[in-house]
Amino acid sequence: MSPRRRDAEGTAAARAERRAELLATAAEVFASQGYSATTVRKVADAAGILGGSLYYHFDSKESMADEILSTFLDEMWTSYERVLAEDRSARDTLEGIVVESFRSIDRHRPAVVIYQNESKHLATGERFHYLLDSQRRFEEMWLALLDRGVEEGAFRADLDRTLIYRFIRDTVWVAANWYQRGGRLSAEDIAKQYLAMFLEGIQASRPPAS
Repeated sequence: MSPRRRDAEGTAAARAERRAELLATAAEVFASQGYSATTVRKVADAAGILGGSLYYHFDSKESMADEILSTFLDEMWTSYERVLAEDRSARDTLEGIVVESFRSIDRHRPAVVIYQNESKHLATGERFHYLLDSQRRFEEMWLALLDRGVEEGAFRADLDRTLIYRFIRDTVWVAANWYQRGGRLSAEDIAKQYLAMFLEGIQASRPPAS
C-alpha cells in the first residue's frame, strides 16, 4: 500500500470515528434537552467545537437525528430477526426479544429516549416516515408472537393480547429513562428480572403434578 493511500485511509478512519463521537454527543443532547429545543449550536457546544465545524460532518440537526434513530432501529431489527429465525417456542422467543430489547437500550439508550419522546412529532415529516413503519412492524411482531403463545398453550387465552403487548412494550422501553451502562445489573440481568416478574402473569396454568 502506498503511503498516500495509507494516509488517506487513516484520515477516513479518523473522520468516521469523529463523526461517531459527534453523533453520540448529539444523541445525549437530544435525549436530555428535547429535539425541538436543541440547536446545532448546543450540540457543537457540548462537543467542544464551533457551530460551523459541525456542518463539516452533518448538514443539519435533522441529519443527525435521522442517523441516530435509523442506526438504532436497524440494529434492533437485525437482532430481532435473528431471534425470530431461530424457530424457538413462543415463550423462548419472547424471552429472546426482551433480552435483545435491553441490549438495544444498553447500546443506544439516548436514541431510545429520543424515539420514545420525539417519534410522534418527527414522523410527521417524510424523512422520518420509517418511524411509523417500525412502530407498525413492532406491534405486528408482538401480537403474532402472543397469538402463537396462546396456540402453543404457553400463554393465557383470557387476557387481551393488545393490553399484554402494550404492557410489555411500555414496561421494557421506559427503562431507558433510568438505565445506566456499567450499573449493578447488566442489560441481560435486568431482562431476566423483568421476565421473571411478568411471565408468571401471562403463562397458562400448568396442570397439577400427578
